[in-house]
Amino acid sequence: MNQNTENLPRPLEGVTILDLTTALAGPYATLLLAGLGARVIKVENPKNPDSARTNSPYLGRDGIKVAKEYPDDLSLAMLERGRNKEAITLNMKHAASRAIFFDLVKKADVVVENYSAGVADRLGIGYQACAAVNPKIVFTSISGFGANVNPKQNKAMDNIVQAMSGMMMTSGEEGTPPVRVGVPFGDLTAPMFATIGTLAAIMQARSTGIGQHVDVSLLGALSALVAAEPFDMMIKLGRQTRSGNFMARLAPFGVFPTLDGYISICAPKDEFVLGLFKAMQRTDLLSDDRFSSRDGRVTNHIQLHDMVSQWTRTMTTAVAADLLADHNVPNGPVRLPEEAMRDPNVLMRGETTKLEHPIYGAVEDIVVGGLPIRMSGSFAGFDRSAVTLGASNDAVYGELLGYSAEKIDELKRDGAI
Repeated sequence: MNQNTENLPRPLEGVTILDLTTALAGPYATLLLAGLGARVIKVENPKNPDSARTNSPYLGRDGIKVAKEYPDDLSLAMLERGRNKEAITLNMKHAASRAIFFDLVKKADVVVENYSAGVADRLGIGYQACAAVNPKIVFTSISGFGANVNPKQNKAMDNIVQAMSGMMMTSGEEGTPPVRVGVPFGDLTAPMFATIGTLAAIMQARSTGIGQHVDVSLLGALSALVAAEPFDMMIKLGRQTRSGNFMARLAPFGVFPTLDGYISICAPKDEFVLGLFKAMQRTDLLSDDRFSSRDGRVTNHIQLHDMVSQWTRTMTTAVAADLLADHNVPNGPVRLPEEAMRDPNVLMRGETTKLEHPIYGAVEDIVVGGLPIRMSGSFAGFDRSAVTLGASNDAVYGELLGYSAEKIDELKRDGAI
């Protein structure tokens, strides 16, 4: 942690969250909340923990590996998603588990779950059951299609919601197959909306004394983003909506080839076009009716993009970037993920960060997502490694709930925790 932030308070200090989530969408939401300073207690079945714990690859004493060899080899997925969280075990199918769970709910501000719709209620731990023991509880559900929707097939994976939201038909060229976005957009978008909703509900609960059910779906979150672009209106106007690496309605706007790679150029405004044409040494185009106005450039976007492509092909990406910057034209090189994640400024700001094993430290150069929020009066970010399954049982059951050591041992022997 940076020296100038280590003594600052954390925005969500004093907020306790019970994390019942697994895989990616739910754990990413609670990771964001943990990064903002909440006490996040990850609750897992001791016999069937979060599947992310067995996701290859693993990190351990010998570095990165495909298969787990030692007990302290931990999956990268859990090392990333488990940062700044505590981890306890609780077998929700055990007779004693419900009482233990509700003891935790009484101490909590928030419960977050990402079961399939209706499962929490069937287990007897849904919002109404939690609110009965703690009226201020905020209960956040992240599901594929929504807590009040139960389609025949209600198992939503990122690939499925990318398909159903229309996202796969927004990229690529017209007439080509659907294009899956490489980043799991659905699994990462829904938890951000869930985090926003949870924070809003916490504020309302503090002012009213009454909690509520926050309901976010992967399909809804991704569909809302797709709807931010007027795809159906463009079709009505006879425009193609799948234009590959270019956006016709903002021309010149797209990704252009260079001698050694690609560069992104975004010049929708007249002032940017002036700079671009100066960089190209083609100021004559400013008096060309096809390109002198924004509407003209949109109408003739194919010819315009072809001319820019022919120009960028004559130089390296670095030369093009410098020349465009000299003329105040917004641009950026197309980088590989490993280059982008190691951008010194991004690392310095904590937007990406080095991943460490809780025992062996940074035995590999692994960079993962940080918390891309910087605050002047508080610390937001990750400064604690993920812990092993059940590592926080004594702290949570003993210190938070006040269970005796004898009771905790008995619950372990009985298989309740």
